[in-house]
Amino acid sequence: MSSTISTATTTQAATATTGTTSGVSRRALAVPGILASAAAAAATTGVAAIATAAGISFADRTGSAIPILGFTELTLVCALAGVGLAAVLARRAKRPRRTFVRVTVALVVLSFVPDLVTGFNAAATVTLMLLHLLAAVIVIPTLATRLAVRRRSKQDG
Repeated sequence: MSSTISTATTTQAATATTGTTSGVSRRALAVPGILASAAAAAATTGVAAIATAAGISFADRTGSAIPILGFTELTLVCALAGVGLAAVLARRAKRPRRTFVRVTVALVVLSFVPDLVTGFNAAATVTLMLLHLLAAVIVIPTLATRLAVRRRSKQDG
């Protein structure tokens, strides 16, 4: 029995230091992912409200403006999509953490394109890009740290 406990403890310690696991439970990603998504939505909405109060207009050339709750909605949708992406990569990718970080960083960079081409003024464009980064620094590390560095293959046992 003590060898079983010792083996289990050693396996847990190795997993904690290498980040290698055979998989990650849905709950291990879902709960922190949903909480991080909500935190990111609250943060981006709060900063957008402060920016609006400071005189930054989120209206484009046509005069169509992003409503404050639009920040909440889009942040939640995109962050929850990230939770889904993390769940898929946890089960399918050979290196879930690295793949997740690379894909999400690329998506954050791509998310700047609409800000740059939609016709917002410079202050709004920079603020929008910073809001994308704000959400990313809340959600990406929260999920990435819960993903395995390397997913064990079935041959590894």
